[in-house]
Amino acid sequence: MIIEIDDVRKRYGERNAVDGVTLSIEAGEFFGVLGPNGAGKSTLVEIVEGLRPADSGTVTVLGRTPWPRDLDLLARMGIQTQSSAFFTRHTAIEHLRRVAALHRVPRERADEVLQLVGLQDVAETRVEKLSGGQRQRLAIASALTHDPELLFLDEPTAALDPLARKQFWGLLKTLSPAGRTIVYTTHHLDEAEALCDRVAIIQSGRIVAVDTPAGLRQRTGSANLEDAYLKLVAA
Repeated sequence: MIIEIDDVRKRYGERNAVDGVTLSIEAGEFFGVLGPNGAGKSTLVEIVEGLRPADSGTVTVLGRTPWPRDLDLLARMGIQTQSSAFFTRHTAIEHLRRVAALHRVPRERADEVLQLVGLQDVAETRVEKLSGGQRQRLAIASALTHDPELLFLDEPTAALDPLARKQFWGLLKTLSPAGRTIVYTTHHLDEAEALCDRVAIIQSGRIVAVDTPAGLRQRTGSANLEDAYLKLVAA
């Protein structure tokens, strides 16, 4: 398993943000983390990323412990967040070359990931002039610059309209081949159903269900993942 989480707990005051979560994610999976606002999914993913410690329990990522911060482990992970930082006065390609330099990879890698995410036509456009969707693509390119084994994507389509969001799926489907594991947080159930091999549904800090989208539909007698999700979180 590339990620192993065992009885992880995290409290904020009187609130259990993560309440005894146990979960394993296999190498090469496109794994979705689903749940309503405040369910604990962001806290759980941040613990796995090594951005904050758990109060108790154990987490192993790529055979290592993410907390305290492990620089060797971070070099094997790519992290895109909704608040990803950019060199806004640089052009898109300049930004990626700066990121490549920080990771000590050849500058040609910046050109490769720019093309991978479909931004070659705006390579010389300053980041501050890019659209929301283009910035989301640039954030993913930044996370891919060092060719990580494990990629975390946090609501990458949140700022996109429905048409742009579905067009974006084509890019996301190209990211998991060749053994890369993706941990994907989203509110869009149709997106999770189209992209994810398996999903975990989190409610009030606890795992409600872990299965394939088809497995959850079958278990709940639902026509789609959204209906299955609504039945499970209401149970």
